[in-house]
Amino acid sequence: MSRPFGDADREPEIIVSDDVRAYIRDRGCDFRVCTSCGGPILLPATIKRPKSTDIPIPVGEYTLFISRYQVKWINTITMRMVPRYFGYGSFDEF
Repeated sequence: MSRPFGDADREPEIIVSDDVRAYIRDRGCDFRVCTSCGGPILLPATIKRPKSTDIPIPVGEYTLFISRYQVKWINTITMRMVPRYFGYGSFDEF
């Protein structure tokens, strides 16, 4: 699936997995998918602030922001995007 770069005029067809929805709800804050040297990464918005160009996706009462640089490459937001140092997962889990 290819999306035009920065196309925010239409709703992206991105699936947020149930475990990511639960993770966001349990953490009680907005999150952002942004670029890292290892690929897309899911961080709390308090650590990596959303940008005006991000694509917002509602997740319950919170918002998941996706970097416009990542939105054209992502189909599904999964727990594999959560850094292990945030206390989720282990090296063998994925």
